[in-house]
Amino acid sequence: MDSLDMAGHLIRRLHQQSTLVFVQRTQAAGYDLTPIQFAALDAIHHQPGADQATVAERIAYDRATIGGVIERLEQKGWVRRVVSERDRRARELSLTPEGQRTFQALVPVVRGLQAEILPALSDADQARFLKLARQAVGS
Repeated sequence: MDSLDMAGHLIRRLHQQSTLVFVQRTQAAGYDLTPIQFAALDAIHHQPGADQATVAERIAYDRATIGGVIERLEQKGWVRRVVSERDRRARELSLTPEGQRTFQALVPVVRGLQAEILPALSDADQARFLKLARQAVGS
């Protein structure tokens, strides 16, 4: 088997393609963020008050490095991080008003770029791919 046809190699190439499209489209819309930062914004939007560990789990990201992602979002003024009253070791996260406006503006951009990630696939094949990808990652 040719290593260029192996799942790991093809997944890496798809990840590169996905990231490139994401960055190009969000920058064109006037935003500077990574796909993982958007995923964190999305998780916080859907579960305000969640702690960093919960956000990391929700987006399948490393708990040890989620702090840096949240810190960058906080520096942009999009996320507020406060000490939890229930557990003083935890930091509860919420979107700031600017973060909420930014998230709402980004949603249509991110939805719109999805078809560009797999441009060689028909709509039916894209749907089949997504079904198989969800199955492969166990969700």
